[in-house]
Amino acid sequence: MPSRIEEYALIGDCETAALVAKDGSIDWLCWPRFDSSACFAALLGTPDNGRWILCPAVPAKSIRRRYRPETLILETEFETESGSVMVIDFMPLRTSQSNLVRIVRGVRGRVSMKMELILRFDYGESVPWVTRVRGASIRAISGPNKVLLRTPMPVHGKDLRTLSEFTVNEGQSIPFVLSYTQSHLPSAREIDAIEALDNTENFWRKWSSTNTYRGPWAEAVNRSLITLKALTYWPTGGIVAAPTTSLPEKIGGTRNWDYRICWLRDASFTLWVLMEAGYFQEATAWQNWLLRAVAGSPDQAQIMYGLAGEKDLREWEINKLPGYEGSKPVRIGNAAAEQHQLDFYGEVSSLLHYARGEKLLRNGLSIDLEWALLEHLETIWREPDKGIWEVRGPRRQFTHSKVMCWFAFDSAIKSCERFGLKGPVERWRTVREEIHKDVCHNGFDPEQGSFMQSYGSKELDASLLLIPKVGFLPVTDEKVQGTIRAIEKQLMSEGFVLRYKTKEHIDGLPPGEGVFLPCSFWLADVYFLSGRFEEGKQLFERLMRLRNDVGLFSEEYSPGEKRLVGNFPQAFSHVALLNTIFISRRARESAGGK
Repeated sequence: MPSRIEEYALIGDCETAALVAKDGSIDWLCWPRFDSSACFAALLGTPDNGRWILCPAVPAKSIRRRYRPETLILETEFETESGSVMVIDFMPLRTSQSNLVRIVRGVRGRVSMKMELILRFDYGESVPWVTRVRGASIRAISGPNKVLLRTPMPVHGKDLRTLSEFTVNEGQSIPFVLSYTQSHLPSAREIDAIEALDNTENFWRKWSSTNTYRGPWAEAVNRSLITLKALTYWPTGGIVAAPTTSLPEKIGGTRNWDYRICWLRDASFTLWVLMEAGYFQEATAWQNWLLRAVAGSPDQAQIMYGLAGEKDLREWEINKLPGYEGSKPVRIGNAAAEQHQLDFYGEVSSLLHYARGEKLLRNGLSIDLEWALLEHLETIWREPDKGIWEVRGPRRQFTHSKVMCWFAFDSAIKSCERFGLKGPVERWRTVREEIHKDVCHNGFDPEQGSFMQSYGSKELDASLLLIPKVGFLPVTDEKVQGTIRAIEKQLMSEGFVLRYKTKEHIDGLPPGEGVFLPCSFWLADVYFLSGRFEEGKQLFERLMRLRNDVGLFSEEYSPGEKRLVGNFPQAFSHVALLNTIFISRRARESAGGK
């Protein structure tokens, strides 16, 4: 049985990532990069699909863990009858190879330890050929993959596993280094674990020092920013939504998706909060990634791409894997890449407008790309689409999608007005006004006094909370206030906000899921924008109590089971957290610091 989702912590090297459970087990590791076939896959099924355990030989009396301040270095301390020991987990920033380092450090007394390494590739399908070689404890090869384990401790093999039993004394440090290269290349060079620890700590502390935010919840801001940086694929600038696949939105359910992909929507939101905190290098890298990914005919633009801009993200299922706690199917790739979605035009256009205000976009190609996308949007904005939630039911005239079409033209018009860019502004103004009238006429239900999920529908949708945030209508508008009241009444579940009421005729999937965490942050946002500061504060603090012990969020939360669900850690959730903190600060400043 894998650990509960909230019991994991993230480590990574800005090119791949691993999840470390509270009991000292690493159960998820993607090599050679986020979207590759996993080296460890226990998080998706049984331990025999791969894991790396490093913990005391007898159960610990207590376990405490934390990240070293301003870093992605995890420290887990085990207290036992005979003493205490700390396991330090991290991944040095990658150069020509990728390394996963675990250092066992004696804190007090004398502690017997055990190590168990089960290497599997291709999502548990491939057992590697393991041999002993000079300069390493073991070498494991499987197809294009080669992994070396180096440690001064003796190891032995048993039942297709690598084992070690040893004792650590107070003040002693014992390194374990797992290194990856492609099998046709020379073996990974040996690294000094202690030196790598110092270099990794220096890197993260230097990166964290760029953060310009000063105010309440500063530690949470920094932890979320580090998490977002860890989900950035530095060779290309792409940003993954999460490092995992198929962690369920409902335990035992079928809503299990692959999130190791770059959504334009999620990446745009991520870059916005990074720039808000002073991180502009990432914005420039993402702009260049965007230009490469979307290059081509505008009518072929996708809502998501691979880390290097790959378009082929076809979805398939691994039927042999039992899924996380029986949640099937396990999916690789994402069929939503082929969906018709309109909202991403607004997110991309608004981000480019914001970046121009920060004097980041001097590349004329970004203007050409944006103008070409808008020209195409002029011809398609009236079409039904699959919406922000990527429903697998029929296309609909989703209200949020239309609002974001409006936002795309609004952002481009403002860029021309503010920065002197040349574009068909008058034509865009006409389209913008037409979309606005269309939404207010067809997306609003006078009977309920609220905007609805789609034209002609009686269903609500939490994405409607974004209407005042993008400036479509002011938060004081009665249509907006009516929508807020309707969502409070119909979409709240134990103090949190559902995306919408899942129904098979809408989704094309069996109903049921947790509360989508960004939606509750969006409600807190409109509370702050409405001057309802105490309600916003209470909701925000309620959300912050859902973070795990090292400050991480997944995609959703199950109020009934009181546990995190969905892929983990989720960029969108941490973006929403940061956005709420930034909005609350500006709202209070506008209100005179109340």
